[in-house]
Amino acid sequence: MRILGVETSCDETAAAIVENGRIILSNIVASQADLHAQFGGVFPEVASRQHIKTIFPVVQQALKNAHIGLSDLDAIAVTRGPGLPGSLVVGMNAAKGMAMGCGLPLLGVNHLEGHLYSAWLAHDGIEESIEQENKELPPEPQFPLLALIVSGGHTELILMHGHLDYERLGGTLDDAAGEAFDKIARLLGFPYPGGPSIQKASKEGNPKAFEFPRAWLNERWDFSFSGLKTAVLREVKKLEKVSQNLPVNDLAASFQEAVIDVLVGKTLKAANEYQVKEIIIAGGVSANEALRLKFKQDSPYPLHIPPIQMCTDNAAMIAGLGYYRFIAGQRDTYDMDVLPNWPLSEASSL
Repeated sequence: MRILGVETSCDETAAAIVENGRIILSNIVASQADLHAQFGGVFPEVASRQHIKTIFPVVQQALKNAHIGLSDLDAIAVTRGPGLPGSLVVGMNAAKGMAMGCGLPLLGVNHLEGHLYSAWLAHDGIEESIEQENKELPPEPQFPLLALIVSGGHTELILMHGHLDYERLGGTLDDAAGEAFDKIARLLGFPYPGGPSIQKASKEGNPKAFEFPRAWLNERWDFSFSGLKTAVLREVKKLEKVSQNLPVNDLAASFQEAVIDVLVGKTLKAANEYQVKEIIIAGGVSANEALRLKFKQDSPYPLHIPPIQMCTDNAAMIAGLGYYRFIAGQRDTYDMDVLPNWPLSEASSL
């Protein structure tokens, strides 16, 4: 079963073809990061206009790379939310037009849920082995499992009892981890996007130079990064009084370590509490090399972390999720609307 995925929730225009929920036949992403760098963040109106320009060329390239046409598809899955309203509408309308024109089933799926299902994809480099003699896919994640979604807009701990069966254990009470990265990057004078800038600076810094607070929120599975952000701001103001040359690399490294300590520590504690079999780490911040390394060093559980290029927004995860929702019986009408504020907890029911 071949499903076209369409993703335009923020500033990436993406389309992908995935077979049977796991095998990536094509995966095209047109990033707008350079376009938004001048604004220091995503400018919604600019994002939606750029999506309009690129959505159909991206879809055409995805079909071309998969060596198929629209008539060879079994369904189309599109991100319905959460995300920027103007951006979501572009992808939704494109998907509706193609589905109606070809008489294909249409599925509106949750963006966060898509990140979870990136763990089921056979990623770049693995497909080559599938074409060889054994033709075996890598093992699927085993339930029950714990998932940490960590991105620019979300930081959530999700317990997965089975396919499409979720229990939200906790989430951010203020800034998401990725949002905190972006804000501290701006504070330190780093370019957008903040995550990669903090990571780059941290490699040249001492993570023990500053002892920033960790908000453990004992007895809760929620996260809070506002206190950490405030502590970094106060340290910067204090340092600026004595020198014009801030130790930005040390500040970045110390901040990054504080975030990672909490993300890894709380995830592993929850995994032990709920006796899960495996852990999934997903979302844009899961591309952070130090975070990935810390999990690999500390986790006694099998880990599923997407390749770095698959951590950020892409349509392969949308198409992959679309397969599991399709076989579960989901079908959406051609008049469905986008849901810019759509929590994962409300996506479980078909």
